[in-house]
Amino acid sequence: MVVGEVARPVQVLVIGGGPGGYTAAARAAELGKEVVLVERKRLGGVCLNVGCIPSKALITVAHDVARAGWLRGIGVSIAPDVDFAAVQGWKRSVVDRLVGGVGQLLDKVEVVSGTARLLGPRRVAVESADGVAHFRFDAAILATGSRPMQVPGLVVDGVHVLDSSGALALESVPASLAVVGGGYIGVELGIAYAKLGTCVTVVEMTDRILGGFDPELAREVERTLDRLGVAVRTKTSATGHDGGCLTVQSPDGTATIPAEHVLVAAGRQPNTDDLQLAEVGVPVLPSGHLEVDEQRRTSAGTIYAIGDITPGPALAHKAMEEGRVAAEVIAGLPSGFDQEVPLIAFTDPELASVGLTESAARSAGVDVAVGRSRFATSGRAATMGEQAGFVKVVLEVGSGVIRGVQIAGLGASDLIGAACLAVETACRAEDVMRTISPHPTLSEAFGEAAAAGMRRRERGTT
Repeated sequence: MVVGEVARPVQVLVIGGGPGGYTAAARAAELGKEVVLVERKRLGGVCLNVGCIPSKALITVAHDVARAGWLRGIGVSIAPDVDFAAVQGWKRSVVDRLVGGVGQLLDKVEVVSGTARLLGPRRVAVESADGVAHFRFDAAILATGSRPMQVPGLVVDGVHVLDSSGALALESVPASLAVVGGGYIGVELGIAYAKLGTCVTVVEMTDRILGGFDPELAREVERTLDRLGVAVRTKTSATGHDGGCLTVQSPDGTATIPAEHVLVAAGRQPNTDDLQLAEVGVPVLPSGHLEVDEQRRTSAGTIYAIGDITPGPALAHKAMEEGRVAAEVIAGLPSGFDQEVPLIAFTDPELASVGLTESAARSAGVDVAVGRSRFATSGRAATMGEQAGFVKVVLEVGSGVIRGVQIAGLGASDLIGAACLAVETACRAEDVMRTISPHPTLSEAFGEAAAAGMRRRERGTT
């Protein structure tokens, strides 16, 4: 990197080294473009360093600790002794190894450390400890991600009041934890710490948790929360934390909840306020997101935006696909983003959804039939002691085309992959029903749910 006022020319400049950014940079380089990627912290972004990967590592440990109780019940004596410091060390080693893998993926990309700000539709300044460097680009891809939203009265101090990154970095298992926000991030971490022995309370402003999911799926998680002793307070707002207690306000009045730590998980805010977008005439929506077309191009034709700063769910797999699309468009290939984005939650049981839910389909005027297959009837689920949940298939009555699939159960995040293909390709339920799945596996439930939907369609009962 050359520091100074003279702008160095580059074909593709990517701002942000998270999943969307590094995918875009690697794909553009693969297609023969000269690529510079600017990252102000660490490659991998939030997802890899303090989000998706470390949280799933902690969730896996907590799940296995909880499994020890089930194993004792079937005659296998295991007394889990959790060395949390060692767990955290293992988690960091997983993250470090994967971050190293991202570096290898970017072997044809120049990575520049610093903070980038736009100066015009083809110019950017990158500020680092060495000074300020200027680049002139043919095309830029903004992939700056998002950060946790703040809650009035709860200042994240990293000691008592934490964001998700802080909750994942605790040095010991807390005695009590109040989770402010009943979305997937808060519920995932709340369940994990409850399994490790923490007394957990979830506080949610709306009338239910996991609002982005089909209520039928959310109820499966609510049963687990009840079994774990997690208190859920809906229609409740957090107003402050002092002296080891969280103060909340609900229709019943003001109350306090014992909480050694408070996890603020009330959603995420796009990182667009520091890019100097006014310099290039790119409007910012009230939510902080940027409008883009199917090719992820902003109103400034040379600038593309992907990931959490574009409308839609703030999920790594969405950002990665958008990054691929933007890179291919810049390279002159026909590409566009119009896919269904699957939603997942690594709760207990896991939740996954793609396409239309039953209620969304009916609200849109689509005549649908619904088929279900519960894991309680699965031989494989029985042998694993994991029989909670179901697969739900929403199919269009007239054509038999699968319009949506929802799954609650062990491995839902993996099982949804086949459903994504079915929805994306407008597969008919009959095709899924007649596809042979191996036995005994959890994957059989998809075909059985499709068959149940077909029977209801034939009988005229939806």
